[in-house]
Amino acid sequence: MTSGASTSGRVAGSGFVLGVLAASQFLMTLDSSVMNVSIRQVAADIGTTVTGIQTAITLYTLVMASLMITGGKIGAILGRRRAFSIGLLIYAAGSLTTALSPNLGVLLVGWSVLEGIGAALIMPAIVALVAVNFAPQRRAAAYGMIAAAGAIAVAAGPLIGGAVTTFASWRWVFVGEVVIAIGILAALRKVHDTPPAVRVHFDFVGAVLSVAGLSLLVFGVLRSGTWGFVKAKPGGPQLLGTSPVVWLVIGGLLVIYGFFLWEARVQRRGREPLIRPAMLRNSQLAGGLSMFFFQFFIQAGVFFTIPLFLSVVLELSALQTGVRLLPLSVALLAAAVGIPRLAPGARPRLIVRLGLLSMIAGILVLIGGISPGADAGIVTIPMVLMGLGIGALASQLGAITVSAVPDRQSAEVGGLQNTVSNLGASLGTALAGAVLISSLTTGLIHGVQASSDIPADVKTQATTQFAAGVPFISDSDLKAQLGKANVPPAQADAVLAANSDARLAALRTSLWVVALFAVAALFFTGLIPVKPIGRRQHDVATSSRANS
Repeated sequence: MTSGASTSGRVAGSGFVLGVLAASQFLMTLDSSVMNVSIRQVAADIGTTVTGIQTAITLYTLVMASLMITGGKIGAILGRRRAFSIGLLIYAAGSLTTALSPNLGVLLVGWSVLEGIGAALIMPAIVALVAVNFAPQRRAAAYGMIAAAGAIAVAAGPLIGGAVTTFASWRWVFVGEVVIAIGILAALRKVHDTPPAVRVHFDFVGAVLSVAGLSLLVFGVLRSGTWGFVKAKPGGPQLLGTSPVVWLVIGGLLVIYGFFLWEARVQRRGREPLIRPAMLRNSQLAGGLSMFFFQFFIQAGVFFTIPLFLSVVLELSALQTGVRLLPLSVALLAAAVGIPRLAPGARPRLIVRLGLLSMIAGILVLIGGISPGADAGIVTIPMVLMGLGIGALASQLGAITVSAVPDRQSAEVGGLQNTVSNLGASLGTALAGAVLISSLTTGLIHGVQASSDIPADVKTQATTQFAAGVPFISDSDLKAQLGKANVPPAQADAVLAANSDARLAALRTSLWVVALFAVAALFFTGLIPVKPIGRRQHDVATSSRANS
């Protein structure tokens, strides 16, 4: 534990340090969204299918999420800055491999595996390095900026990916990541670090259990939209009459339970565990982690649905879609940076509750605005409200979780924090997607059955074909498919009208589910501390120094 004096001295260069760490968080998060608008171009370029590229994105999330706890502990053993440097080198190697990839196999190695491993080392280290480089009273603002950088990367990713793919090639996105990684690595020497206090034995059994449990859990969640949550989708795999997803999730949870039992055993024997199970009995830490889960769940659900409304329903280009999301980025940055600066003594619980209420309001306005004849302008106010809400949470949550434990455990907290964030994002995307397709399928079948322009035999055939799920496609694409199938004009118009109504209803239903989770998050805010974070962190630091 460093002294207050030394911490104050390090804060002198904190603006540069914050820029380096924020740029790193931006870079790590960018890969989760930057290629979403360019999937078809990437697939065509390397000779694969859209499903192949979606697999690469899914595998990146899986590798990153499953290794976060282990990555946090490696940072505590090697030193945070050293782990950060190693992770950055691995990440840069992955980006370069991706940029040069001639086929899907090489792309998977570079993008999914190497970048995922690098991110798992870097992201927990970022959390720990903020604790090392910033005095307690300034950590809330620093964590707010870091979280804002990550959230802005999610919002700006489609704009960046769309622009680069449109005017050059998607490969230049990953070349740019290599250049940024080299720049961060060069600047990293100015980021202060404290060496690990003691040399500890790495818990390999715990690492295997955590990776296996999290992999099963995250993989199951990510496949739920394709295979179904409990009931297997028609034509999909089954295990004992149900979807494999439920077995993967149950298996993952059981392995994670075994992991915590093992970690408690390791600690009882006086050895160093990957994480201390007793940490999760800390109400402040549990509250902060639960809010991270809900924030990323809500954020992912909204970022899944709104681009679909803009790009599929309204048929905007990737650039136009990205531009419509910019108000969220601006509002998010303003709240994340402005709240700690303008109201440093604000109660964290109040800020978090106001942030959730702002997000709920944004979702409700979206639900009301998504209607026949709506244009792209209806997303502006909801995006501002969402940005203010996410920014409010971002300004508090990082400091809340780290201030709950001594600074020497900040790397472990970083691993947990990023794990629950990835779980929230994965589940938010999966659930929003599953509800969307289920609602679309039901709505389209009902619309076709209710149409007087469609013959009875066609209705029966359509109902059978639609039962496996209906793709969320634009009117232009659907019209082209109906034309190729030589569907009579009156029947084609009826299908188009039914699909249009079903799409809007599916988007609203999906957003209602996200809104429900946002309301549920309010019930967990009682675990968030009332006392301002800077003052509380100072108390923790003082107590820790007194006991050391």
